[in-house]
Amino acid sequence: MTIASIRDVVADLKRRFGNIGPEDMCDALGVIIKRLPMGRKSSDCKGFFMRQSRIQIIFLNSDLPRRIQIIILYHELGHAVLHGDRATECQFHDFALFDETSLYEYEANIFAAEYALPDDEVLEQLNDDRSFFNAAHALDVPPELLDFKFRVLKRLGYALNP
Repeated sequence: MTIASIRDVVADLKRRFGNIGPEDMCDALGVIIKRLPMGRKSSDCKGFFMRQSRIQIIFLNSDLPRRIQIIILYHELGHAVLHGDRATECQFHDFALFDETSLYEYEANIFAAEYALPDDEVLEQLNDDRSFFNAAHALDVPPELLDFKFRVLKRLGYALNP
């Protein structure tokens, strides 16, 4: 999928269901969320998405801080929406936050950045003479997620200097 098509998918979801959080979006789409302890080490599983018998389930590592769980949920929701039909062939396990080793992971990261970070809020932070990391802090997101949004905005033609 292209960045433009992922943006269109996110815009369509927000148009259909309103600007609701990822937990409510999962509920609206019939995606089950299960929180399980999976460890706190950086090498431990952060979350994963699977589909079995047409039932879509996102598993989240309950040992992670709540804010990180929300970011992981945005990402796994991306898998559900963008790749749900492929989840019977393979499950999407995330051991690294913001992994870019596969096209599916990259697309889920773009989805998460698009869903979590509205253009106007990001542009306001980045144009408010803040450093990139201060903008991420002000937006309450990991810098890696802001980096994905930053790439999207640059691809759209915005002249941004971190």
